[in-house]
Parts: sequence; structure tokens; C-alpha cells
Amino acid sequence: MTEHKLDFDAAIFDMDGVVTQTAAVHSIAWKRMFDEYLRSRAARYGEPLREFTHAGDYLSYVDGRPRYKGVEAFLKSRGISLPLGSPEDLPGTETICGLGNRKNAIFNQVLESEGVSLFDSTIALIEEMRQRGIKIGLATSSNNSAIVLNKTGTAHLFATVVDGIVSAKLGLKGKPEPDIFATASANLGVPPARAIVIEDAVSGVQAGARGGFALVIGVARDDNERELRDNGADVVVRDLAETSLEQINRLVQHKRARA
Repeated sequence: MTEHKLDFDAAIFDMDGVVTQTAAVHSIAWKRMFDEYLRSRAARYGEPLREFTHAGDYLSYVDGRPRYKGVEAFLKSRGISLPLGSPEDLPGTETICGLGNRKNAIFNQVLESEGVSLFDSTIALIEEMRQRGIKIGLATSSNNSAIVLNKTGTAHLFATVVDGIVSAKLGLKGKPEPDIFATASANLGVPPARAIVIEDAVSGVQAGARGGFALVIGVARDDNERELRDNGADVVVRDLAETSLEQINRLVQHKRARA
């Protein structure tokens, strides 16, 4: 049986929660950092202590966003205003950057002690796409992509990586703006209309939808199918094992025919 040509040329994957099982590590690190900080405020100012939660805070304010933007969004939700500070601030300094750096230090500690697992179904899909000549990119807000890809031995799968470090260098806006996906697509030499985006964060599917991509697939790891669909995902699955390359190709065709 001859394989027909596919109707898209590139696939751009988010990392945490799509390729690697690091979203849980991020959530733990954010909670530890914010709860420490909220406890210190409760002790100093007598503010009532309302702990950081995964469902109410992580998914709403920090998931998928660049680190300092996540700190700022969560603090704003609690009516807390802090100076930005500088990326060089020591972890734990009472600035947005200092708190973000503390979160990163905790993330690296947890990563070191517990390691990182992969989503096998995602790796299998990437391997199949590569065999069919699809170019693969990684677009992530994380500054830790090199460490994570190295630890999991997956760096060779991605022809381009646009992460937080690249974004800072190029002055790219974070999700929900489409900059990191558009840059990954351009690096692969493929226009967005011929590339698909695979994301698990609301801010990520919003970015994919704004970027004019051929298809945006939402991966609902947190029972958040509805939010992903409402914010721009063309199709939502709980795991990529629920779909296939042929099905994805048909969805691209249908979306293009409707445009």
C-alpha cells in the first residue's frame, strides 16, 4: 500500500505535559514557592493564608506562560503588587523575578531527585511523523528545555527548539501570543498554514489559534477538555494515543475545506 502525501508539513509540540511528564513537577514547584511566600506574608502582615492550588491557580494563571508572567498573573489575582526586579535576582528575593527564580531552583531540585518520564504515545506519534517526512519542532515557555531533553534523550527528535532562552534573546512574546510557534514554524521553513500545534495549556491553544495554524490539538491532561476547546483547540484528546496520523490529516483537510 502506497502512503499518500500528508496535507501538512510540520508539527510543533509543547514540551511540559505533551512530550514530557514535567507539568506535575512544575505544579509542585510553583505550589511550594508560592505557599512559602504566602506564609511569609501571613506572618508579616496578618494576611489570611489561602494556599496555591493546582486547579484554581496553576491552570488559571501560570500553566504555559513564561515564568515571570506566571508569577505576575498569580500575584495580581491575589491583589499583590511587587516590583519586577531583574532576572539576576537571587532566588526568593521579594520581586517577581526573585520568586520566579526560586520556583526554578525548586523545579531543578525535584527534577534532579525524581527524574523525568515521557509520554510514550507522543514519542510514537513524533517517530511516525518523522518517518513520513514531517518536520518536528518544540515550542515551550520553559528555560529548562535543554536539561529536560538531555535527561530524556529526546533532543534528536526536534529540528528546532524555541524555548524561554531563545524567546528572551529574540524578544518574542510568550503565550497566548503565537510568537514561539510562528518562530519554530519559520525555523522549519514551513508557513503556519501548513503546520500543526499540539498543546496542553489554555494559553498554548490560544497561541495556536491566533497564529493561523493548520490545526490546533489540545491534550487535556487535567479534565479541561472544555476550556481547551473554548480557547481555540480544533480537537481535544486526553492522550495522543486517542488519535492517529491519518485522523490528524483528515482533520487538517476538513478545517481547510471549511475555511
